[in-house]
Amino acid sequence: MKAGFYPRLAFDGIRKNKRLYLPYIMACSVMAAVFYIIVFLRHDAAVLNLFGEDLIVETLSLGSIVIACFACVFMFYTNSFLMRRRKKEFGLYNILGMGKRSLVLIVSCETVTVAAASVAIGLAAGITLSKLAELLLVNLLKGSSVDYSFKIDAGAIAQTAAVFSVIFLLILLNSVRQIIFSTSISLLRAENFGEKPPKANWLFGIAGLVLLAAAYYIAVTITSPITALVVFFFAVLMVIAGTYLIMISGSVMFCRILQKIKGYYYRPNHFVSVSSMAYRMKRNGAGLASICILSTMVLVMISSTTSLYFGMEYALGERYPREVTSSVIFESESVLNDESLAPYRKAAEDISNKYGFAPTDTVDYRTGAVVGYLENGTVETDAGVVDYLDAKSIDKGVCQFYFVPLDDYNRMFNTREKLDSKEVMIYMYRGSYDLPEITFNNGETLKIVKRIDYFPTDGDAAMSILPTMVIISKDLEDALGGLLKLADYSGGPLVSPSWIYGFNAGVPAEEQINVMNELYSRFKEISPDRRCHTECVEDSRAGFYGLYGGLFFLGVMLSAVFIIAAVLIIYYKQLAEGYEDQPRFGIMQKVGMTDREIRRSINSQLLTVFFLPLILAATHLLFAFPIINKILLLFNLAASNATLYGIVTVICFAVFALMYSLVYKITSNTYYRIVTGGRERTS
Repeated sequence: MKAGFYPRLAFDGIRKNKRLYLPYIMACSVMAAVFYIIVFLRHDAAVLNLFGEDLIVETLSLGSIVIACFACVFMFYTNSFLMRRRKKEFGLYNILGMGKRSLVLIVSCETVTVAAASVAIGLAAGITLSKLAELLLVNLLKGSSVDYSFKIDAGAIAQTAAVFSVIFLLILLNSVRQIIFSTSISLLRAENFGEKPPKANWLFGIAGLVLLAAAYYIAVTITSPITALVVFFFAVLMVIAGTYLIMISGSVMFCRILQKIKGYYYRPNHFVSVSSMAYRMKRNGAGLASICILSTMVLVMISSTTSLYFGMEYALGERYPREVTSSVIFESESVLNDESLAPYRKAAEDISNKYGFAPTDTVDYRTGAVVGYLENGTVETDAGVVDYLDAKSIDKGVCQFYFVPLDDYNRMFNTREKLDSKEVMIYMYRGSYDLPEITFNNGETLKIVKRIDYFPTDGDAAMSILPTMVIISKDLEDALGGLLKLADYSGGPLVSPSWIYGFNAGVPAEEQINVMNELYSRFKEISPDRRCHTECVEDSRAGFYGLYGGLFFLGVMLSAVFIIAAVLIIYYKQLAEGYEDQPRFGIMQKVGMTDREIRRSINSQLLTVFFLPLILAATHLLFAFPIINKILLLFNLAASNATLYGIVTVICFAVFALMYSLVYKITSNTYYRIVTGGRERTS
């Protein structure tokens, strides 16, 4: 045969099956374009010049890996529809004398053609949209270092071409395997494979319900954000497995139940649809489960990243309650007195005079902090017992304690509270404590005489997911007692007395950063050997925008890819089932079934199963709300701001449901045209 015979035959096969191949090529092109854009941004100078670029690059790197892995899985899944449709044609070629080697050559030419078209279109789209994506990301991150020159990243082009070439090579090898190990008869009958009455597997159905129930129980009962983060991955796996088991076995049982309802089943618009579904529900159920999982992924991803982005200023305010905060750690509580603090306070006053501002909302107090295991009113601080990074320990009562002398409290709040020895007032941040006393492992029992409504905790308390108890006592030594003599896990002192000083300066961002840096320099000059730390909100704002803006951008990109994947699965599902049902509806037309009755039967079939994934995705999202809300707490989106996440989730679901309904309308029309042979007749 001539050298161009197989490429022409392959191209002719793609052209004749353009209804199958064009959506596949476009979906692959979109994934290649998104992959190029993410890799391009990862090395883009405008992005690298942003503050917080390390977090942005790490986020984009993670996104490129996710896109590559998902593209591989999805393209394999979608290619199975194409191969299933083409096997009948290959089987006919084989019976007419064309050998397996020739079939492999045809498939190879088709795959190379599709791969070249997909990568070329994807790269062209990615290159065209890369500048728009750059401007969008820089705008999300509140950056200004962007030029309007158009750039093409040769490295990103090479990486995109290499990744998708490997994916298409693996797809080709899988297609070749199917042809080589199939007989002519099995190729001819590939479209009818599985056409036998399915059996409802009650064991799988019950297992799916158990998995979903367990995952839902975990999601709604978890109280610790760390635990939520640890078990989230396992809960997701349980939901995925449970969804597939329920959709595959439960859908078969559902059809069997409908068939037993004679008043429903023996009607023209239900009889054909239900009987058709019953014969292919095993495969149909897997497709529905895939659509449900993708829908849930989109809803969870876009709602959480959107909430983080639009709640960013709130989270920034939680983490940095004051514009400038500093802390100085002293060697012992005995030297932590007004005399030793005078030079630091004088330095802070000099700096405020230099920059011309009067500090407002000032906090100025001494403290000693310790982490302990709180149970039944007793606190254990031994390093061998307390592991505050252990999720189970946190759930059981690990807490951090801040001891503050009464003099500092009265000075800050202009009060005249009085306490006797071993009497304390407490304030709980992210937690509660109702007992009248609290005992530490030093043997000291403190009597709680008052619970205060507010105390200005520092950024460390806001950043930590541990509950915090502020203990106001007559003096530090009276409250800490023997704790001052204990050592931590590294052998150092368990309690490090420190001085916290914070204020709002009300100066521009650049001056605020200068104030922070100068404050640190002056404090280190006063005592070079003491540990000192200063921070300001403007210095950290870029890091917040880098993390939250990067996650939001990545969430939008990945959601777009997952939506396209879900739409394509729906499209191919309708296409495959349309071709399968075409002979059945043809027979029904010959015995008198009108086009109006066909349309009603199609609507009955599609409505019976099409919205099941959306309903189940909504259920998944509802039960996932508590656990995701706990995880968002780790990003300083406080539980009190859960309303934002709830509103965003409802809006995202409403928009997604509208898009889902639009896809239903389009694909139902495609299905109708196929089963009627493309003829629009009136009854």
